[in-house]
Amino acid sequence: MNKQIKEIVANLEIPFEKAALMAFIEVETGGEGFDSETGKIMIQFEPAWFRKKAPYAPSGKWSLNKVERQEKEWIAFNDAFAKNPNAAMESTSIGLGQIMGFNYKKLGFESVGAMWDDAKTGLEAQIIQIVKFITGTPNLLKAIKTHNWHLCAVYYNGAGYKELAKKYGRTPYNISLANAYLKYSKQ
Repeated sequence: MNKQIKEIVANLEIPFEKAALMAFIEVETGGEGFDSETGKIMIQFEPAWFRKKAPYAPSGKWSLNKVERQEKEWIAFNDAFAKNPNAAMESTSIGLGQIMGFNYKKLGFESVGAMWDDAKTGLEAQIIQIVKFITGTPNLLKAIKTHNWHLCAVYYNGAGYKELAKKYGRTPYNISLANAYLKYSKQ
């Protein structure tokens, strides 16, 4: 994990263990809030959410997005943004915490654009957004405090996280979180 992130987390006052916050950051983006090649904020555009937010948007590059390479994510996002800017931003997870844009009100923002603008300002803003998301989701906060990594996975990534991990040949989210938490709790 990068030194700047560790310093920011060390200086925060939060109502749960900092090792858990570090675990979320590691599991979501490996500690990368911005793409090292382009400097753009890390994103994951979700076509399924865009279809719900903008059901009449004509298909295009946005509908073909099935990859996690930032170059391709931005192509899909930009295509969706050209069709419906707010729906595109609400249908995309951003930054260190990969928080979906539709959560902007939960984080205290008046618009999804304000959430994005804040996240673009730097890693500290992105970390604070993660903390706001966790503390604004009481069941998630309780699951973190009790180290119930299964429920953390459900509240942070959805009930289908195990199936998604199996589909892509990945370690399930709850196990990744538990392992990362153990690592950081020993530091």
